[in-house]
Amino acid sequence: MKKISPLFIAVLFAACSTACFSQAESHPYQTIMDGQTKILKGLLKRSDIENDTSFKWFPQNYNLGMADAAAVAAFQKNGNRFRIVVFGGTWCEDTQNILPGFYRLVDKSNYPDSNITLIGVDRKKTTLDNLSSAFQIKSIPTFIVMKDGKEVGRVVEYGKYGQVDKELGEIVAGL
Repeated sequence: MKKISPLFIAVLFAACSTACFSQAESHPYQTIMDGQTKILKGLLKRSDIENDTSFKWFPQNYNLGMADAAAVAAFQKNGNRFRIVVFGGTWCEDTQNILPGFYRLVDKSNYPDSNITLIGVDRKKTTLDNLSSAFQIKSIPTFIVMKDGKEVGRVVEYGKYGQVDKELGEIVAGL
């Protein structure tokens, strides 16, 4: 796995702890209109997507399926030992299908939102501050499990067998 500079990660999470998860009205992201498609680019909060009526796909897809039980157990057991960086596109059908299921796992396992950094990309898969380049993002969504400032695993799009929650659970169980 690629190693990301611990200093870079510390700065990223420090920025998110003060900006991404604050209740402030201004957020470190851009809103882009591409025809009738609304694209959020930059550091996001779950609520930026979940509460926006432009993204009806989030609540609809959240209610489909169930979280993998083994993944829930792994997140509960190791929840304080890792962070997750998520790259996704509000315009992307794969993100629209997978991201709500990821949050279903998060909710079922009581994994803290404060340990998740959600980053929106545009159609070119770029984001503010070149974060997509730093993390070498080629496809979305991408879920990166970080421990002690280093990447320990990632799941890209639907992963190896089409169950992102299960695959994330396997990575987390190995911590």
